[in-house]
Amino acid sequence: MILAVTGGTGFVGGAVIDQALAAGHHVRALARRQQAPREGVTWIAGALDDRAAISALVSTADAVLHIAGAVNAADRAAFAAANIHGTRHVVEAARTWDVRRFVHVSSLAAREPTLSNYGWSKAGAEQVVTDSALDWTIVRPPGVYGPGDMEQRDLFRAARRTGIVPMPPHGRLSIIHVDDLARLLLALAHAPADRAIYEPSDGAPLTYADFARAIGAAVGRRVRPLSLPPALLRTAARADRLLRGRRAKLTADRVAYMLHPDWTADPAKAPPPDVWQPRIAAAHGLADTAQWYRARGLL
Repeated sequence: MILAVTGGTGFVGGAVIDQALAAGHHVRALARRQQAPREGVTWIAGALDDRAAISALVSTADAVLHIAGAVNAADRAAFAAANIHGTRHVVEAARTWDVRRFVHVSSLAAREPTLSNYGWSKAGAEQVVTDSALDWTIVRPPGVYGPGDMEQRDLFRAARRTGIVPMPPHGRLSIIHVDDLARLLLALAHAPADRAIYEPSDGAPLTYADFARAIGAAVGRRVRPLSLPPALLRTAARADRLLRGRRAKLTADRVAYMLHPDWTADPAKAPPPDVWQPRIAAAHGLADTAQWYRARGLL
């Protein structure tokens, strides 16, 4: 197959490209910055607001894997530009080139669009996809982790260095290893269109405290989960904005997302078992992730 991939230079997209090449597919991937040549990959220079680049990306493809999107943005308009309008550009190109198979990576945040600008924009992107005439499937991943992830690295570092892992107030979450998620996205590119929304996970929901302890076990240390009160998280978000400006990771929008008590995947929306089942349990996957950080001096 020829696969058109957005977000190929990111964490999830990189894993998808690795597995696609291993399976013998050719990948056409969008990239905002120049990339090193790679056999089997055609890099298309551009971004989600570049209609000509998107057209070149999608042309003659057998399927589109739309993975790119903004997790952090300055305001609602910036989230809309990346997640809603960017998705619309990819959908329109797929329709123009008659590429029917469209796999869209969303987020569990789309279930709660009033909580955050991020969730609102992901719900809006889903609407763009479901309103199209494409043979679409939407995937809402929970927390994605694995070797190469830098979003969770600070939690592993805190566990290793202090024995204390800061967490949101009491709640539950699901997680999925990046390799399992990449395998699902490639399976869906092959699968018959079902126009379904799937919420995959490793099958074992965790409390935030359990997640902190699992990270501690992965780095070889008993840890104490520290539940941070909402007021402290909001104060920390304001401080991060003052210190890092637009590069802040702990934004007010992200705090609003974090304070929701249930980010577990809905078992009723699990992918069909004949298409995909998780293979990597949390204990094994988190240990591999910790080893990846350790080998690179990141803990």
